[in-house]
Order: sequence, then C-alpha cells, then structure tokens
Amino acid sequence: MIRKLALTLVAAAAAGSAMAGTAYVGDIAFETDAFTSERSRAEVQAELAQYKQAGVNPWSRSYDPLKSFVSTKSRDQVAAEYVQARDRVAAFTREDSGSAYLARDRAAAVDVERVASQSR
Repeated sequence: MIRKLALTLVAAAAAGSAMAGTAYVGDIAFETDAFTSERSRAEVQAELAQYKQAGVNPWSRSYDPLKSFVSTKSRDQVAAEYVQARDRVAAFTREDSGSAYLARDRAAAVDVERVASQSR
C-alpha cells in the first residue's frame, strides 16, 4: 500500500515537473524590434515644458476638473428638474427597461421614438 502511494507520488511529481515549463508567448524579454520614436527629443521636451507650464496634472490626487466650473442654473432649478425626471429615469432603469412605462404613456413613447430616429 505504501509502495503504491510512493509510486503514485513519484509519477505525479514527474508529470508536474514535465509540465512546469516557462511559456514564452508574449514575453517582452524576447522582443526583437527596437523602439523607434516618431518624435525628436526636442519635440518631446517642448511637450513636457508645455505640460508643466499648464500646471494641470490629471493623475494627481489633488486634480479637480470642476475647479473652474460655473453653473448656469440655480440649485432650485436643478432640484426641480431632478424631481420632474426621477420617475421617468426610475422607470427606464427598471428590469423591463421602461417597457411598462412606455406602454402606459404613449406620449413618452413618441418622444423616445423621435429621439431614436434622429441618428444624424
């Protein structure tokens, strides 16, 4: 019994070591094409200087794309638009994707059809 177990373990180890190779597909260590830049060093340095002068780093933790945003609507206008549209939005995000809502309200269906037909 122990001998059979030992032979099984040896066979499994041999099979495992036979399969434990390194796959070289897509390995960058075997890249034979040398990098060829499409820009000159001066162009890259000029672009870097322009980037630094702009003072905006979209990868920074302190990056705020809305820093200079100015709304054209008041808070009350936005809240009123939200209240007016929330039932319609909720209907379109349900499981039936708004089918029941559209079946109940044909005027809404006409608006959706008009928007969908204006593909240009």
